[in-house]
Amino acid sequence: MVRKFLYIIAFLIVLAIGARIAWEVYEEDLIRWYTVPKTAFEEQAPVTANAYADKALWFSRPGLTEDNATRWTPEGYKPSDATQVAVFYVHPTSYLKKDHWNAPLDDKESQDRARIFLRSQASVFNGLGVIWAPRYRQATFGVFLTDVDAANRALDAAYADVLAAFDQFVSEIGTDAPIVIAGHSQGSLHLTRLMKERVGGKPLAKRIVAAYLVGWPISTTRDVTAMGLPVCNDPAQTGCLMSWQAFAEPADTHLITDVYDSTIGFDGQPRKDTAMVCTNPLTGTAKSQAAMDLNNGTLKPNADLTDGTLIAGAVPARCDDRGFLLIGDPPKMGQYVLPGNNYHVYDYPLFWVNVRQDAERRTAAFLQR
Repeated sequence: MVRKFLYIIAFLIVLAIGARIAWEVYEEDLIRWYTVPKTAFEEQAPVTANAYADKALWFSRPGLTEDNATRWTPEGYKPSDATQVAVFYVHPTSYLKKDHWNAPLDDKESQDRARIFLRSQASVFNGLGVIWAPRYRQATFGVFLTDVDAANRALDAAYADVLAAFDQFVSEIGTDAPIVIAGHSQGSLHLTRLMKERVGGKPLAKRIVAAYLVGWPISTTRDVTAMGLPVCNDPAQTGCLMSWQAFAEPADTHLITDVYDSTIGFDGQPRKDTAMVCTNPLTGTAKSQAAMDLNNGTLKPNADLTDGTLIAGAVPARCDDRGFLLIGDPPKMGQYVLPGNNYHVYDYPLFWVNVRQDAERRTAAFLQR
């Protein structure tokens, strides 16, 4: 009986080792198999004119206070009801299924997950005033792991919703209101295109306090000019854009660079080997480094992500030569660290207080011009 038990244990150990080896060798293929839809692309009907006048299509906007995740704050902070600055925030990918290429708006799981992201990310901006955060038929997570035509069509469909929401936002906030544009991951991807089409070379550029396009690679030489704003190089600079992608060390960034290097920039030229925009959120400047004592508060979430605690001095930050933000030894933030020590999910929470202070500082500078 003992010998049989030992055989079973040995067999389970071999299985575990085999599974680990298989994961390390076929990690990317396994992730693709699990997340990329096998179904045909379903054409998304465009939203009707003025569809986003309907408050039901927003997670947050003026007049929506019930179940508004953007108004959450950790202890010691409160949201503002100021109206002098308008914040437009687009949430990251929260639809992880492969049933559809675009998330149905009635998918409760993805909508609840989006609210979690709004709580930990968009909340950094609620000291400026009420945030406008649209619901949209986001592309599923798997689109970023394949080059099939359906993936691009899904992203185009999602962008059409974001663009319609932004146009409604601009039409309602008034002709002079200063604007903060912000997002994360897929949200930032759509915002880069939106800035190219709605900000670059347009009068609206003069109203932008700053653009926080976090968690998405932006080429300093191929993309920035077309987007209409320079990179932020000073902590009180306005009318500028910033981005960062956080990795602990040792960082394995090839999942990002392999795709990035195969793409074409907004200027029509390859992005291959070009540097990415890297803003250090601890200093508010580009391509800089800062010790952890400059980190005024990392938001460490609780187990179910419904709350969080601020911890000062938790992580440092420095930009490497390619444009990734390195944060030193892996901090204990939770179970959602991605392969390669990628802290993508925590791009905002790692620097929650500093980003909030950054937005308030730039807004004050803009209003004093």
